[in-house]
Amino acid sequence: MLGVILVDHGSKLAASNELLEETARQFAGRYGQQFPIVEPAHMELAEPSIATAYARCVARGADRIIVLPFFLGPGRHWTSDIPRLAAAAATQHPHTRHAVAPPLGVDDLILELLARRAAECLDGGF
Repeated sequence: MLGVILVDHGSKLAASNELLEETARQFAGRYGQQFPIVEPAHMELAEPSIATAYARCVARGADRIIVLPFFLGPGRHWTSDIPRLAAAAATQHPHTRHAVAPPLGVDDLILELLARRAAECLDGGF
């Protein structure tokens, strides 16, 4: 079975961490047929960690896990930290396979969202 870990940086601010949890819930609700197991994770500073989310995926029946960074660009966290943390988590579950997806990057949907946010400023009387 397929699992997805949606991972952000993590924050000391609860509202920021809750945003990822809500994003994971909505992703699971919308794409549950394609990705039946979805867990949120924070790279650092907050729980659940990548290791915790990986273990939760396995406990729910996942044997293939996609680690999906909730990052825009390919910085050090994507190129080094997240792959290292995912590989370490996978060693605890040798019957599983995992892959780390690329960051969000530039995409028409990102550009559309940026335009929407700018328009919201204009609509607010800026």
